[in-house]
Amino acid sequence: MVKTDKRIDAYIARAQEFAKPILTHLRELVHEACPDVRENIKWGFPHFEYEGKILCSMASFKAHCAFGFRLGSLMKDPLGLMQPVGEKSRMGHFGKIESVSQLPKDRVLIQYIREAMALTEQGARKAPRVAAKKELEVPDYFIKALKKDKDASNTFKDFTYSDKKDYVEWISEAKTDETRNKRMATAVEWMREGKARNWKYKK
Repeated sequence: MVKTDKRIDAYIARAQEFAKPILTHLRELVHEACPDVRENIKWGFPHFEYEGKILCSMASFKAHCAFGFRLGSLMKDPLGLMQPVGEKSRMGHFGKIESVSQLPKDRVLIQYIREAMALTEQGARKAPRVAAKKELEVPDYFIKALKKDKDASNTFKDFTYSDKKDYVEWISEAKTDETRNKRMATAVEWMREGKARNWKYKK
């Protein structure tokens, strides 16, 4: 017997007219592919859970619907139908869905759902997000000054991002060329000694 959640019935009933057949169709396909799936509402939109974990989810907006998988980034996608979440849609892997005809064929979606099930059974996990490496824009005059002092240059290279930023901002914020040149000279002297910009305040 298909297990449904009345909250999802209500969600579909409240959706825009164009969205109702899309959501209904997706819901039916998920249950067909995964008879043991459980419905739930999380973060305000429908989720389908399998073995205690989110399998996939769907949502409707003012002008489109979205459908995606928790482990979508690990799926093979042999037909190249899936899109990285956040690029062309807010949350789904199949773009902005405006009608049932825009969905992949039923047999294809079922195949994808079953692959997501297999990954869930295997205990697969999404790869952790890798933070973008911070890059600091160092002015040409700063680089030129460091090139004249090997010890200061080596110290700057070994600094953390924050320590480098402290020096660059301090010097760049000078109001006049004279002040900037004085600060640059001081910075080179301090870095030659292995000191960070705020070395006076560090224990």
